[in-house]
Amino acid sequence: MSKYDYLIVGAGLFGATFAYEAAKRGKRVKVIEKRDHIAGNIYTKEVDGIQVHQYGAHIFHTSNKEIWNYINQFAEFNRYTNSPVANYKGQMYNLPFNMNTFHEMWGVRTPQEALDKINEQRQEMAGKKPQNLEEQAISLIGRDIYEKLIKGYTEKQWGQKATELPAFIIRRLPVRLTYDNNYFNDSYQGIPIGGYTQIVEKMLDSDLIDVETGVDFFDKKDEYLREYPRIVFTGMIDQFFGYQLGELQYRSLKFETEEKNVGNYQGNAVINYTDAETPFTRIIEHKHFEFGKGDKDKTIITREYPADWHRGDEPYYPVNNQQNNELYKKYAKLANEQTPNVLFGGRLGQYRYYNMDQVLHAALTAVDKEFA
Repeated sequence: MSKYDYLIVGAGLFGATFAYEAAKRGKRVKVIEKRDHIAGNIYTKEVDGIQVHQYGAHIFHTSNKEIWNYINQFAEFNRYTNSPVANYKGQMYNLPFNMNTFHEMWGVRTPQEALDKINEQRQEMAGKKPQNLEEQAISLIGRDIYEKLIKGYTEKQWGQKATELPAFIIRRLPVRLTYDNNYFNDSYQGIPIGGYTQIVEKMLDSDLIDVETGVDFFDKKDEYLREYPRIVFTGMIDQFFGYQLGELQYRSLKFETEEKNVGNYQGNAVINYTDAETPFTRIIEHKHFEFGKGDKDKTIITREYPADWHRGDEPYYPVNNQQNNELYKKYAKLANEQTPNVLFGGRLGQYRYYNMDQVLHAALTAVDKEFA
């Protein structure tokens, strides 16, 4: 019999939170992680005094005060506000869509002028029900903004034409008739001073938790299932079952990180490239997440390239269309019937496009249910 009460597969935010809470309740926990480091996709690494987000920009934001207080146990957060900028063929626009965007796009100065312009452009879809993402976007914001700031970026992100993507993907677009570049509406927002990795390190720092990296669950799956009384699995649920009902769809990402011998490369943490011709979707300049902290003569940038997912690639987010969601339900039913001792969690285990606060909430909900 195993000396552990739990095997947790994956040392990302869901797995680490569950491990921390289980250990608090006196449970012995073994954590295994396929990568050579803990913290999953929120992993940060210091280079030139700059905390580099290895797997893309992660900005913690939530309106849930309990979740905000919970994450603040493990790190102090700065007051970073997400204010991305869009580059469309050299023209720069503020995001989300607000009065700065509308002034840059059309020269309008007042909310009424902006509204009149938006309503004029929305007439193209008057009386029609949007059948795809393109029509949905035009019905919400008009053709100019759709063509310059939505179309190319979205098609790169999803690897499909906007006319082939479902309308629900952008059922709501943030449109503000104020000069406010804050992307999120949440009450709490920031980046942990000193990076995200420390949060997971602190969660896993217990005499009751043992962690092994560079370990693939699937190398000894049957053995783990025999030996451990309870398993928390945060990988792909379809892979767990050998894809026996078919593959769920995921999107992958490729990151190209580069050190530059300048103190400030682009003047903002995140710049989206919204034209179709630029192969990447955005450039992240990591030092701006911490207000220019780090080597004053160097900076680190990362270009982010969306990619189709194939077996063996890293899956970054699920494609939550109707077809995939229906298939996921079948896998969830299979899990309930065949593996009652396995708890599936996180973006991949629960097949949901979670933000970090939602991952925490899902993990704490699972903990409450487990230890009720």
